[in-house]
Amino acid sequence: MGEYGKNVDYLLLARNIKSWARDLGFQQLGITDTELTEAEHRLESWLAQGSHGDMAYMARHGTRRSRPAELVTGTRRVISVRMDYRPEPSRDPEAVLNDPINGFVSRYALGRDYHKILRRRLQKLANRIALEIGEFGYRVFVDSAPVMEKPLAEKAGLGWIGKHTNLINRTAGSWFFLGEIYTDLPLPADQPAGDHCGSCSACIDICPTGAITGPYALDARRCISYLTIELQGAIPVELRPLLGNRIYGCDDCQMVCPWNRFSTPTGERDFLPRGGLDSPSLIDLFAWSEAEFLRHTQGSPIRRIGHIAWLRNIAVALGNAPPDPEVIEALRSRLDHPSDLVREHVRWALHSTKPERKIFTAENAEGRREIKG
Repeated sequence: MGEYGKNVDYLLLARNIKSWARDLGFQQLGITDTELTEAEHRLESWLAQGSHGDMAYMARHGTRRSRPAELVTGTRRVISVRMDYRPEPSRDPEAVLNDPINGFVSRYALGRDYHKILRRRLQKLANRIALEIGEFGYRVFVDSAPVMEKPLAEKAGLGWIGKHTNLINRTAGSWFFLGEIYTDLPLPADQPAGDHCGSCSACIDICPTGAITGPYALDARRCISYLTIELQGAIPVELRPLLGNRIYGCDDCQMVCPWNRFSTPTGERDFLPRGGLDSPSLIDLFAWSEAEFLRHTQGSPIRRIGHIAWLRNIAVALGNAPPDPEVIEALRSRLDHPSDLVREHVRWALHSTKPERKIFTAENAEGRREIKG
């Protein structure tokens, strides 16, 4: 427990914390208690179904993930924040998805790594609180520990968990990062957000691999973000044609969400596209040596997957491209790569026939813009 005084006006402090958060560049801050029984049951069921795939860390920490006081002793409240990241790329993302010689990178990864940026801001917020009331107990998290950030953010009033399992805010859509401060301060809790997905099924219908198996149900083993980022081994052969040209993550479910018409471009320069990754040439990316990969991805979340997985992903994308001589030449240049994983995906790409790709167009999202409920 902290050493703060007993005469703190916690209602006033909560209001001040929200104001300080806005000054630090957060678009919203909410406060919640630590009760996550319902979310814990959903997590246990999800893990029992094996829907987490190879993400063993999802089960490794047991109830510490769903019981904040077990992770950080003395935790009474969770301060949850969101920061918008939607960039304004030089080229429309739908156009990139429909151009098979370019690679599609998830919008969140086009700029600098958000972990350090949010963590620094949250630490500044904690320092500001300490300046006001004295030392107190806290710990800062940004997707770096067993924290159920979306259920906590939902309870804190930042939005609701949509049918695609991402958090949605009525006035900001879903293009934002989350971060938390676990604290022993008995702050007043905010009201949870209500669900406003209604009868909309746009995200379920658009998912290229059918990873959203039903409303609020995601099988990570089929999710392109999992396959291109979390998965260490071979991408299942039957799913490779469905990846199209997505080489790092997938934004389809967010791109069709009608609530994202309320989203606004980020004001954070660090989240703006860097290095031309908003519309990169697959052939150019595939030619990067490991040293070039590390140089081009310095400060980017992309770096964490490593050069081998990067080449694996691009090989699949090239295999889904039209059989152009330059594409074939690029693939053949990696046939003798030292990695078995890369070689296998290159061989698949060279021998694959290009199936009819699932094209993202305005037409296939039309009619799903109505919001009900």
